[in-house]
Amino acid sequence: MATEVQWSELQRDPRGVAALADKGDVRVRRRDGASLLLIREDRAQTQSEGSIIAARALRNIAVHLSPEVAVGGVLDEFPWVECLPKSEQRQFVVDFVRAFQASAELGQWDVLAQTITEWRSTAAIYADPALAKMLTGPIDGDFGPVPAPMES
Repeated sequence: MATEVQWSELQRDPRGVAALADKGDVRVRRRDGASLLLIREDRAQTQSEGSIIAARALRNIAVHLSPEVAVGGVLDEFPWVECLPKSEQRQFVVDFVRAFQASAELGQWDVLAQTITEWRSTAAIYADPALAKMLTGPIDGDFGPVPAPMES
């Protein structure tokens, strides 16, 4: 749990806020933007190392599980995975574990969030049989010329 202070308090008493950060994380509230989180570098490093260890352990556990058990564990957290075909459910588990490990190694959890977003969108397509059939079926005919890319 982070201690909360206002931006003005950080400006008025930076040493006092630094002392709070020595005891734990400090959330600095700002009126004109997103809050800032102050964390000591040594604590951030420990959290990062813990994330990497957890990711490696998850990867190793997943290797030893049968695909059915792994998918079952994931279904508890992501019930929409059930909308995916069985082969896609297994691939989601593989992609999830790899993205989790990559995120932990990089310290960038956007990688995992993007993987989940993409798979959730895929599950939404499979949840609509007509849409799934249209998007996964063969493409018939010529849709005409493709316009040149636009410069940004």
